[in-house]
Amino acid sequence: MNLSRRMAATAVLATAIAGTVALTPQASAAATASYNGVCGSGYKVVNSAPIGSKGTVFLTYNSAKGKNCVVTVRNATGKPVPMFAYLYVQGADESAEDGGAYTSYAGPVYGDGRGKCVDWAGGIDNQSTWTYGSNCGSLKAYRVTKGW
Repeated sequence: MNLSRRMAATAVLATAIAGTVALTPQASAAATASYNGVCGSGYKVVNSAPIGSKGTVFLTYNSAKGKNCVVTVRNATGKPVPMFAYLYVQGADESAEDGGAYTSYAGPVYGDGRGKCVDWAGGIDNQSTWTYGSNCGSLKAYRVTKGW
């Protein structure tokens, strides 16, 4: 495992120290986050996943550049909480991550995804959603939602 993927795994494990990791069903939220456009001009949402009741992680793509972008957006801005955005383009040497204590969103993170499957994730406070092998034609993506 390369250094960046180890760092992402370490960040997730550090968040899990607060409790036991459990797979949970996706929850619907009263207020749903909207994509905020921070990836830049030409990026369109191609996939998204709820992060429990706390927000949404968005996967975007710019067909002119052949690049994917991931951003995690909270349902409501508030005091800083641990958040992350993660993107790994299959076959790449490294993943792209952004994490820290944020008030509204984490990311954007970018990767050259033209013609490739991507793994992407987002987390807010004690909840995260991970999608593996996504947006690569007929292959079915695998998604895991975790809550602590």
